[in-house]
Amino acid sequence: MSWSTLATASIDHVRAWAERESWCQAMAACPQDPEWHAEGDVWTHTQLVLRELPRLAEWVAFSQHERTVLTFAALFHDAGKATTTAPDPLTGRLRSPKHALKGEQLARRVLRELGCDLATRERVAMLVRFHGRPAFLLEKADPAREVVRLSWLLDHRLLVALALADTRGRTTGVGRAEDTIHLWQMVAEEHGCFGRPYAFANDAARVRYFHDEAPALHYVPHEAYACTVTMTSGLPGAGKDTWLAAHRPGLPVVSLDELRVELDVAATDAQGAVVQLARERCREHLRARRSFAFNATNLTRAMRRRWVDLCCDYGARVEIAYVEPAWDVILRQNKARASAVPDKVLAALAAKCEPPTWGEAHEVSVFDGARTVDLLGRESSPHAMQ
Repeated sequence: MSWSTLATASIDHVRAWAERESWCQAMAACPQDPEWHAEGDVWTHTQLVLRELPRLAEWVAFSQHERTVLTFAALFHDAGKATTTAPDPLTGRLRSPKHALKGEQLARRVLRELGCDLATRERVAMLVRFHGRPAFLLEKADPAREVVRLSWLLDHRLLVALALADTRGRTTGVGRAEDTIHLWQMVAEEHGCFGRPYAFANDAARVRYFHDEAPALHYVPHEAYACTVTMTSGLPGAGKDTWLAAHRPGLPVVSLDELRVELDVAATDAQGAVVQLARERCREHLRARRSFAFNATNLTRAMRRRWVDLCCDYGARVEIAYVEPAWDVILRQNKARASAVPDKVLAALAAKCEPPTWGEAHEVSVFDGARTVDLLGRESSPHAMQ
């Protein structure tokens, strides 16, 4: 079934489609701890959550697109349990550590294969990743920080709705969890970020709040950048070189692909020397306070963070440009490259790819091959890169 059909289908039709998929059948075969999920296996719980969505008082206020996002977020929210559930070695109780992360990755893969648009896919993925946070707000040392940070990753209106449906789609522990979810909404409303990102004083304040261990919410740093670094991110064949040529023409570029050629190092060889040379070339530009582009795949947040930190240490402003056209376009463009990556390797890279968020850099641009999109679902980004 195509995404265009599923995106407008009823919840019952989406459920019927899912039941034929192997990842859904794995949920049906996955038991849960009866103290938290007396209703039974993961798929039984998921169906109850889907049932609860249209019963929410908030449901009528959501747009059709938001209902689609919530439907698929509910569908995948516990799908990662099928690969993470195991008895605790000490207590014997069933646990599913990091199931939200695995569910996020599964949702990306399935929606990508269906042809789901990038913005919708990422809204679903973020809700899956953080669906359990509201119910455990009081376990956080700084609850407000949790709420403020997540307002730049997803829409709290949708997160609260999913959390409520998740809680009501079970037969145990409902009351206390609902109280905490409503508290989450109150904290978001108090900080002006229920349905919108928190209004930081400037971009530097936002980046500092995400990067510092003990950030000050109302700190207003002076914005006086030494230069601007444009960091590309995306799979091989996505079109990063093309984006730079069109949007940052004439900008000096530090390219890992070019450095591999310079050092005669294959992409399958050890990359230590390439990375070391790249860091030195970046430092040369940074010391000269010269704007430049750093062109590499930079697929994970951890990988990007190392380069962002390097640039910020020199007082640079960092903008991330993520490029991801449709999967068939990536496959075609990759095959046309001089150093094409095998399809299996490309699929493995896609499985671990994490599109950038507004918590990573001063500016984030996401290009789907045709236009710049906002992964928070707004009509335009706060500082959309042209």
